[in-house]
Amino acid sequence: MALTQLTVVDTAVGILQQFGLADLSMRRLAKELDVQVGALYWHVKNKQELLAQVAAQLLNTPALSVAAADYESPAEAILQLARKLYLALLPIQDSPEVIEVATAMQATELQPVLQLRALLEAAGLAAENARHGQQLILNHVLGSVAYRQNLVQLDVDAPLADGFDWGLQRAVSGLIG
Repeated sequence: MALTQLTVVDTAVGILQQFGLADLSMRRLAKELDVQVGALYWHVKNKQELLAQVAAQLLNTPALSVAAADYESPAEAILQLARKLYLALLPIQDSPEVIEVATAMQATELQPVLQLRALLEAAGLAAENARHGQQLILNHVLGSVAYRQNLVQLDVDAPLADGFDWGLQRAVSGLIG
């Protein structure tokens, strides 16, 4: 198998999904790919760039897209997009941290995040407020995913309803209501 950027990112996604972020090191990735660590740097500058590319692969799927025209209002489209993000990230260990790194790096490849901002603008928010609203909703999604994942890791018996949807509805109605 030839070492390409795609094989590096695919393998990193596999390590993340199977073992979590703590085990996703450049050394572990090189071992999985049977290459020297230095060979990875031809394809990614550093671990942060790798995490941004992993985030893009996790998020940039047709399943994590909504067509605003399919919903009664921009608010409904925003709610559905946030719910899809929550459900997609929930089973992927440490996914909130990976997405946080990518967004902190101002990664412009995260399509659902960009779509969230566009939906907020379509709902009438000015560009700067849409950016703040995007961060508010994304923080709620990622925080809720991290909370659920922590409950599972700590083997805490908690009710299924964690308040995610209630909080999401309050946030969206506060932003564009």
